[in-house]
Amino acid sequence: MSLLAGLELGGTKCTCILGSGPEDIRAREVVPTTQPEETLERIERVLEGWRVEHGPLAALGVASFGPLDLQPGSPTYGHIAATVKSGWSHTELLGRLTRRFGVPVGFNTDVNAAALAEGRWGCARGLENFVYITVGTGVGAGLIVAGRPALGFSHSELGHVRVIRMPGDSWAGNCPFHGDCVEGLASGPAISARAGAPAERLPANHLVWESVAFALGQLLHILVLATAPCKIILGGGVMTARPHLFVRLRENLHASLNGYIEAPSDLASYIVPPALGTLAGPAGALALAADALPGI
Repeated sequence: MSLLAGLELGGTKCTCILGSGPEDIRAREVVPTTQPEETLERIERVLEGWRVEHGPLAALGVASFGPLDLQPGSPTYGHIAATVKSGWSHTELLGRLTRRFGVPVGFNTDVNAAALAEGRWGCARGLENFVYITVGTGVGAGLIVAGRPALGFSHSELGHVRVIRMPGDSWAGNCPFHGDCVEGLASGPAISARAGAPAERLPANHLVWESVAFALGQLLHILVLATAPCKIILGGGVMTARPHLFVRLRENLHASLNGYIEAPSDLASYIVPPALGTLAGPAGALALAADALPGI
């Protein structure tokens, strides 16, 4: 069995993982996300240590926060593009890691990778069209259409769509690019900025959750009408810590569609948490590594 390494780059932490899939994890280590050079050097030391201890790697998968340049013909292919993460805009990832380790490297967004993991090992097995949404430090969506992540001149950035506001809500949002886009209204930092306290400390009955669920419900409305995904999976730190949001989201989507389209009647099995739980992201990096192997 090929030994794969995966790297999930997140806004606050990076997870390194070694194995062949969720059922075969040989090692796992978390590195805090600081400045690019410091973070990447620490990651490279972890991976080098694993090569010494466990043997050669067959491939590496890199699942990163974005936006990313995923166009092979671009001079900045494999780089992070302009991002809200301070200091990380235009950082090279793919070329640097390919040169360092000399193995095939799969490269994609963190949410696309998590979606691929759920399609390979989780609750989207057998589905050709579905979406994985993460709600945490940011909001992103891995949109799978015809079995592959949607990709045009760039990958989708659905966390930054502007949505209908909840009636009476005039808060400006905190996205530095768009203000009140979904990420500016429903990410962990947005929740904290709006409520004046860390999101994890807010009770389930706090008023902020109503506006969060409304914004995310609008995102689901857009996705249902745009690509009619066969399943909607929601993960990330906010959703994991606040499972009560699933009930609100199902109710909001039902009300927003207002009978216009025949969405699945059983919303409890349509809008779901990831079957892989918090492992979806790191496992996604392994899925990218597996897909990078020749002949796979």
